[in-house]
Amino acid sequence: MQVTSDLFYNQLPEYKLPLAELIRNEDLFYQVPQDWHVIITDIKGSTKAVIQGQHETVNLLATGSIVAVLNFVFKRGITVPFFFGGDGATFIVPPSVLDVLMDLLLLYKENVLLNFGLELRVGTLPVQQIYSKGNELRISKFNIARSFSIPVVLGTGLSYAERLIKAEDYLFAQQGDVTEVLDLSGMQCRWDKIGPPENSSEVVTLLVVSGKNRTQSLVFSKVVALLDDIYGEPRKRQPISVAKLKLNTTFNRLNREMRARMGEIRFFELIRTWLINFYGFIYFLTAHGKDYLNRLVEMSDTLVIDGKINTVISGNDTQRLKLLRALDILEKEGEIIYGVHISNDAIMSCYVRDLVDGHVHFVDGSEGGYTKAAMMVKAKLV
Repeated sequence: MQVTSDLFYNQLPEYKLPLAELIRNEDLFYQVPQDWHVIITDIKGSTKAVIQGQHETVNLLATGSIVAVLNFVFKRGITVPFFFGGDGATFIVPPSVLDVLMDLLLLYKENVLLNFGLELRVGTLPVQQIYSKGNELRISKFNIARSFSIPVVLGTGLSYAERLIKAEDYLFAQQGDVTEVLDLSGMQCRWDKIGPPENSSEVVTLLVVSGKNRTQSLVFSKVVALLDDIYGEPRKRQPISVAKLKLNTTFNRLNREMRARMGEIRFFELIRTWLINFYGFIYFLTAHGKDYLNRLVEMSDTLVIDGKINTVISGNDTQRLKLLRALDILEKEGEIIYGVHISNDAIMSCYVRDLVDGHVHFVDGSEGGYTKAAMMVKAKLV
């Protein structure tokens, strides 16, 4: 496949075959160009913030870093792979946009500290350095819905970058002369906690890493096949359903969103946003509104494969116990290490560029599902 560096990800083929089959077929994965870079954002002390009840704020701020990146690259006609992690995000970007994106994210970092008292770490690492240390970074594109595809990454490259950037001695970049305006338009957090769909009773947040000296593609394919076997196809384990969506139009919620997006509370903008939300109750009764809600469910980002499996699913306790028994066996055999968090709801923050195809919705288990599942994995690795 001959492509220009900037358009590497744009031009990757989209695969619609079952995910377990895609992951198993390493010929469908492509090496990320050496001149690209990994960018990682992360809320420092997110575990403490989540325990203190700030999990929705942490999710929203992680979403903000994605919005900042996507709004800029969209103007350049470039698509970049990104991965939502609950308390941060990971991007793989071409060299032509690296410096501007770092400056924009450092601007966003200032906003986060000023308005929320939380520190957003923003770091970058060249893909070439990742390769020089013997790590792999291979990527494919999995088509989930009509116009929604997600990146699927195999290899230890992103985990290696994360370890370096989160290390205490990592030298963080300093902000340069910013010529671009930080654009967080489309960043939203309008939905209330979302209960599991009908015939489900709980939300499961699962994180799985491959065991040492194991073939990652085979291990992950096995885990995805387990999910398919126990919970059914992805549509059946989707934790978001139209019937359970409920707008949260409280001023506290809108205040938080506005501070994250604008860095301040603007009274007239707050009233305008509240009125738009109020109109949403009417809009969602129209044919266009109902189509948007159906697309919202399709375009909910409930699965992240970035060298780990991160997923939010819904089901019942019988299914969960069966899954945990199977995962315990795999873990005992050294094939995986996993963490899990069980909750009664999912929470969602959103990026809405337009109401047709330009929207994606980031899902986490309530009470900080991804963060708590990661805590469980870290405890096992000690």
